[in-house]
Amino acid sequence: MAPKDPKQGGGFFASISSTLTNLGSAMTKSVNGLVGYEGLEVINPDGGTDDVQEEASKGRWKQEDRDGYWKVMQKYVGADVTSMVTLPVLIFEPMTMLQKMAELMEYSQLLDLADECEDPYMQLVYSASFFISVYYAFQRTWKPFNPILGETYEMVNHGGITFVAEQVSHHPPMSAAHAENEHFIYDITSKVKTKFLGNSIDIYPVGRTRLTLKKSGVVLDLAPPPTKVNNLIFGRTWVDSPGDMVLTNLTTGDKVVLYFQPCGWFGAGRHEVDGYVYNSTEEPKILMTGKWNESMSYQPCDSEGEPLPGTELKESWRVAEVPENDKFQYTYFAHKINSFDTAPKKLLASDSRLRPDRFALEQGDIPKAGFEKSSLEERQRAEKKNREEKGHEFTPRWFDKTDEICPTTWDDLQVYQYNGKYTEHRAAIDDSDSVEAIDVKSIEFNPWQYENLAA
Repeated sequence: MAPKDPKQGGGFFASISSTLTNLGSAMTKSVNGLVGYEGLEVINPDGGTDDVQEEASKGRWKQEDRDGYWKVMQKYVGADVTSMVTLPVLIFEPMTMLQKMAELMEYSQLLDLADECEDPYMQLVYSASFFISVYYAFQRTWKPFNPILGETYEMVNHGGITFVAEQVSHHPPMSAAHAENEHFIYDITSKVKTKFLGNSIDIYPVGRTRLTLKKSGVVLDLAPPPTKVNNLIFGRTWVDSPGDMVLTNLTTGDKVVLYFQPCGWFGAGRHEVDGYVYNSTEEPKILMTGKWNESMSYQPCDSEGEPLPGTELKESWRVAEVPENDKFQYTYFAHKINSFDTAPKKLLASDSRLRPDRFALEQGDIPKAGFEKSSLEERQRAEKKNREEKGHEFTPRWFDKTDEICPTTWDDLQVYQYNGKYTEHRAAIDDSDSVEAIDVKSIEFNPWQYENLAA
């Protein structure tokens, strides 16, 4: 039987999906006609009809910063700007992409539940809910810092998890991460492609995510939807991720297909996610529905995707309470992973927490953050030159580059594999009684493998 497609309507979703699809194809109300910026589009997710200049002025940019940035960026329209452009600190949050990867672990208890669950379809419900949960953090409109080559982030104090991430390539920018506890093993090689469209940017995930549940031994593979960041320069920045997220059980052939509704007129459909858990013969077994910024629920269904009589929707995940009026829209967990108080013993000097530009921005010193960011980028260029002059190739510390090339929807991916050395490193520290207590903030950020020629 062909899989039921929630975005086509019918069954449980008939009352809403066909309407949202039609609205989504039109997208939101847009305002054009910015004097001197013809061709740029400001998209209001609320569908308002305010004067174009008034709507465009609601963003975080000062006019002089916005005008100067556009003069630099207009030549890149249509290009992949992943590593081509130096961006101003005023659009950043005091966190790196490696820390953003660690945010996925906030709701790791869902993977514990998946591992303990005997029902293979409920394993997929909990695992899919886990991957949905990170989109709450992705709606933040501040940009994380790009990691320096060799930079790391480590977390050892959440849910029994040992987590390490490392920047393994600079051109193209690529990160790798490994997380593990008694229930699961999580591995990712992360890379993105982008397309700059003037006042928006399309982000295509070129990565591989593998999740192993230890009790059953099943291996899950994730294919996420693309993301669009709207109103980068003019208007209020907001994020949409229309398309399918597919989570496949590589062991059994079962899978989850969840459709992220595009934002329609006056915000209709925004944040909504609908779909099914299918068995290996593509027969729907459990329907899933919710909002990626609020909660997800599930209900057993028949072969036509209709809820089974006598069953009801049950909640699988709900976003935790968050701080009110937080400057960077951080959750309590985001503050936790950014804090020196939660740093492990003998923190690696390459850890993101120690970046001077990140720390300065966190303290509210934007000029110092900008200076430190430029200094790090210049030092990275100098190290690259030194390395190439010596004929050396950068070698990650905690991950090994494999010969495996993984095809994805958007591009081929060179896969990096966790080498197990961080587990040994951390175990040796934890077993030692002689680890000297030091002030973590006094550690100088040092991801470098080669002499600093820019000093």
